[in-house]
Amino acid sequence: MNTLAVETEIKCYHCGNTCENEAITIEEKHFCCEGCKTVYEILSENSLEDFYNLEETGGRQKVAQQAEVYAYLELPDVKEKLVTYTDGQVSMIQLQLPTIHCSSCIWLLERLHQLHKGVRSCQVNFQKRTARITYAEQEITLSEIAALLASIGYPPRFNLAGLEKKSAISTDKKLIYQLGVAGFAFGNIMLLSLPEYFDMHSPELDTFSPFFRYLSLLLSLPVLLYSSQGYYISAWKGLKSGHLNIDVPIVLGIVVLFLRSVYEIAVLNMPGYFDSLAGLLFFLLMGKWFQRRTYDALSFDRDYKSYFPIAVTKIDHQTETQVPIYELRVGDRIRVRNEELVPADAILRKGEGLIDASFVTGEAIPVPKSVGEKIFAGGKQKGASIEVEIIKPVDQSYLTELWNDGIFAKEKTTDFTSITDKVSENFTKALLVIAIGGFVVWSFFDVPTAFYVFTAVLIVACPCALALAAPFTLGNGLLILGKNKFYAKSSATIENMATVDTLVFDKTGTLTSGNQYQIAFEGAPLSTANQAAIKSVVMHSNHPLSRQLFSFLKTSETSPVQQFEEIVGGGVQAQTPMGFLRAGSAKWLGLDADNHQNETRVYVSLDGQTLGYFKFNNTYRKGLDGFTKKLQATGYQLSVLSGDHAGEQTALTKIFGPNTPLAFKKGPKEKLEFIGQLSGKGHKVLMVGDGLNDAGALQKAAVGIAVSEDVHAFTPACDAIVDAKNLMQLPLFLEFAKRNMRVINQSFKISLAYNMVGLSFALAGVLTPIYCAILMPLSSISVVAFVTIASRRHAKQLGLQTTD
Repeated sequence: MNTLAVETEIKCYHCGNTCENEAITIEEKHFCCEGCKTVYEILSENSLEDFYNLEETGGRQKVAQQAEVYAYLELPDVKEKLVTYTDGQVSMIQLQLPTIHCSSCIWLLERLHQLHKGVRSCQVNFQKRTARITYAEQEITLSEIAALLASIGYPPRFNLAGLEKKSAISTDKKLIYQLGVAGFAFGNIMLLSLPEYFDMHSPELDTFSPFFRYLSLLLSLPVLLYSSQGYYISAWKGLKSGHLNIDVPIVLGIVVLFLRSVYEIAVLNMPGYFDSLAGLLFFLLMGKWFQRRTYDALSFDRDYKSYFPIAVTKIDHQTETQVPIYELRVGDRIRVRNEELVPADAILRKGEGLIDASFVTGEAIPVPKSVGEKIFAGGKQKGASIEVEIIKPVDQSYLTELWNDGIFAKEKTTDFTSITDKVSENFTKALLVIAIGGFVVWSFFDVPTAFYVFTAVLIVACPCALALAAPFTLGNGLLILGKNKFYAKSSATIENMATVDTLVFDKTGTLTSGNQYQIAFEGAPLSTANQAAIKSVVMHSNHPLSRQLFSFLKTSETSPVQQFEEIVGGGVQAQTPMGFLRAGSAKWLGLDADNHQNETRVYVSLDGQTLGYFKFNNTYRKGLDGFTKKLQATGYQLSVLSGDHAGEQTALTKIFGPNTPLAFKKGPKEKLEFIGQLSGKGHKVLMVGDGLNDAGALQKAAVGIAVSEDVHAFTPACDAIVDAKNLMQLPLFLEFAKRNMRVINQSFKISLAYNMVGLSFALAGVLTPIYCAILMPLSSISVVAFVTIASRRHAKQLGLQTTD
């Protein structure tokens, strides 16, 4: 590779753009940037050069031609079923891509935007073999996306009757078919081999023995060519991407066993080991089926009830009540306040919508919505509250994907995933050395035994069990925490919880109860009209103080407001029939409150004239004293941040002790900086906040936990949501995370010990391939059973709930 000074116009071989300054050249092909060069290289490595048709526009012409095959996707009815979000400019679709096999596939697909600029992003779910693609409708059509994927070897599978569920079933069916073929061949070959097993001889049997042997060979071919497909593809993909995965030694064992058997039948007139070959694949596929079924049971894509211990504000005959999100039905009307998300596809019925769809598309510009327009699930209202009517049931997987959107991904380190990958790869390399060494040594003494040893080593000592330890332990841990109303976003949250050493708490709505304030108004008595004006403004806010103020004001009258705005860390303001009303902190309203800095107050002004203030007496959560003592006794460093004045300093010092740092009058930016300073000193910080003013700090911390009371506080910036009633169990959750990490280490040791024992018997030549094939899935099953039982046992010891 070299660089070429551009004196004349040179077109990029990949994207067709004009190369500027210097072009990168490979094999007389010019590229305008490293990105285009890298994509070309990975296409070449995976034998996908057909994407390019050697025309000036690269592979675009070919995609346009193939798009005709998928022209039916542009039909309005079909598109409506497939597209999960659209605003007319940016759309999103989730496609089933069954040919995804390895990390190289993920790498290429997640760079789909480099193949076509109309694609904004592509996020792959490897377990489900799906990709969520965001694209610009004006630059690329849905049919062109399908053709683009097909051109690079990932043709999407469509099932309009039930895209995700039916596709998943089809994928499972292929494994079941492969298992059935292997089982059929295994049983029949064993039946044909019965005379060989018992060394039975007779003129009739001797006459038919060659026929039975070749019939066994014939029966083994579907096993070799069909049932083993997944292992061949996975091993080949791994080798092409430059690493040895766990399927490489399995494929070697299959091929060697088949060739050895053919040689014995054709040359030595012996029965061969086709029964062992079929049995090997049968038990391997049985183990894979078990692993898939168990992994599905521990799937991280839990339903919305598991993720969101929250309610929405349902409107029924002008009466507002809080109902759980899973009780929403088509036709229900709900109120969506400022900064709240629409939980399901809905129609705007009242108010002015200003929808921020960045959770869905990554586009940060809010889109205005008028009465009668459709709002997709995941849109966040910016401004005054709106009333919407639910038109589709709450889509659990869609909300889950929103929470796991890459937009909110944080660069947080996780150790066990990389450890597992590294151990598996190194183990595979060592395994090949041992297998070849055992074969070489035994070949000097007994060649048939050498083949036994070679295949036995490759099969019995597989790092599958090692690779299963972490995901099953952490997946089971997620389920147990969820049953205790602690809803973690991913397994990485548990890993990071096990290593934190510093805990930082917000005060308002976290340490204090969000719905238990003693409120009093100081100032001239408020008229009914003024109370209605205040209530009309605070009803649109989701802040704990606003919600409490809304409940405190006894008037039932409210009126529409205009120009509503909520200033994070400041307050709320809007134009009401009584005038322009502002409610918030003294500093935000420009008032001098130095003489009253020890109280929590919300000041109110109307057209610039101060009406007075609401005084809030905080009520701390029950059990807070014991809660802090447990954490401090465990060795955690504690800190408290608050946006309020220092009025609670005495009470907090009594609860946390004199050595705990207490910081008051801290806005969102100061809170984020505080977390950054702690992290810069080498601390791993866990932040607990209400998810509104603390979003930046939650995202900056190694673990961010949002406390949920009774509102739709969907918080993608956090790593976990905990029901406020279960916050006092945080010490138990942290200890459970640590024990889960110990379970993973123990399972690593068990798996290695098992493999050492299996290897010793295999090298001694006393394990036949069929027994190895049985033992291999059993090792995986035993590891899964161990981590499941151990995780549940630790949960019970800590007093955590393990069943519904």
